[in-house]
Amino acid sequence: MNDLIQNDDLYLKIKNILQSARDNAYRHINFVMVEAYWNIGKQIVEDEQRGKDRAEYGSYLIKELSSRLTKDFGKGFTQQNLRNMRQFYNCFPIRSTLCSELSWSHYRLIMRVDNQQARLWYTEESAKANWSVRALERQIGTLYYERIISSKEKQSVVAEATNNTKDLLLTPKDIIKDPYILEFLDLKQNNAFYESDLESALIEKIQEFLLELGRGFAFVARQKRIKTETSDFYIDLVFYNYILKCFVIIDLKSGKLTHQDVGQMDMYVRMYNDLEKAENDNPTIGIILCTDKDNTVVKYSVLNENENLFVSKYQLYLPTEEELRAEIERDVLELGLRREVIDEN
Repeated sequence: MNDLIQNDDLYLKIKNILQSARDNAYRHINFVMVEAYWNIGKQIVEDEQRGKDRAEYGSYLIKELSSRLTKDFGKGFTQQNLRNMRQFYNCFPIRSTLCSELSWSHYRLIMRVDNQQARLWYTEESAKANWSVRALERQIGTLYYERIISSKEKQSVVAEATNNTKDLLLTPKDIIKDPYILEFLDLKQNNAFYESDLESALIEKIQEFLLELGRGFAFVARQKRIKTETSDFYIDLVFYNYILKCFVIIDLKSGKLTHQDVGQMDMYVRMYNDLEKAENDNPTIGIILCTDKDNTVVKYSVLNENENLFVSKYQLYLPTEEELRAEIERDVLELGLRREVIDEN
C-alpha cells in the first residue's frame, strides 16, 4: 500500500514537471513571436521614415516585403499583417511596455483602442487578470476602461466584469491553438479542428446574443439529439421562448445555403413538433445560419401552415434576419482571422 502511495506521489511530481515545462514552452513561443512582430514593425517604420515620399514609399515597401517574406516564410506575412506589425510598433514604441503573458491576438484587439492610456491599461489588466482573447474582447466591447475611470463605485464594476469573464480565462493550450502561432512556426494546421473550433465559438456567441436580447428566450440545449427509429440528428442550439410559447431551433452551416439545408431544417421542425412540443405550445420555429465567406445568409424555416402565426405574432419577438446577419458578421470579425486562415488552406 505504501508503495502505491509513493508511486502515485512520484507520478504527480513528474506530471507537474511536464505540465510546467509545456506551459512555459507555449508562453515562450508566443512571446518570441510578439517580440519578432514588434521588431519587424520597428524596422518598417524606421525604413519608411527615410523614404522621400513616405506614403508612396511605405505602400511599395509593404507590398514588396509581403511578396518576399511570404515566399520564404509562409502565409503569415500578408500586406495587412505587415501593416498590423507597423501599427503595433507605433502603438507600443517602448519595448518594455510589452507583456510576455499576452498573445499577438490580444495585441491585435488592443491596437483597435484609440486611447493610448486605455491601451496600456487593457494590456496590464489582461496580463494581471489572465484574460483570454475572448475575455479581453468582451471587456473592450463593454467599455470596461471607460466605466472604471468614470464610476464612483469601482468595486461593483470590477465585480461584474470578473463574473462575466470567469469562464474565459487564458490557458497555455489556448496559445498553441492560436493559428498565428502555427503561421509563425510555418506548421500545417488541422483544418477540421479549426473549423470545429470556429463553429463552437460562433454558436456560443449566438447563444449569448439571443439571451441578451431580452425577448423571452430561455436556453434549452446545445447539440440537442433528436432520434428516430433509424437515425440520430443533432441540432446546434435549442431555445424556448416563454412569451411566444414555442421552441426555437438553430442550425449553423458553413458554406452556401442549399435546398438540402432548407429541407433538413423543415424536417427538424416537424420532428421537434412531433417529439418535443407540448399540447399547449405553439409550433416550432427553425433558423438556419450560413457563414459563407462571401455572403452571410440567415433564413427562417416557417412551415406553410404556420405563416400567418409567424407574421402576426412571432415577428414581434424574434430577431430579424438583418439583426442575426449583423451579429454573425460581427462575431466572425471579432474572432480574428481564424476564418481567413481556414479559407486560405
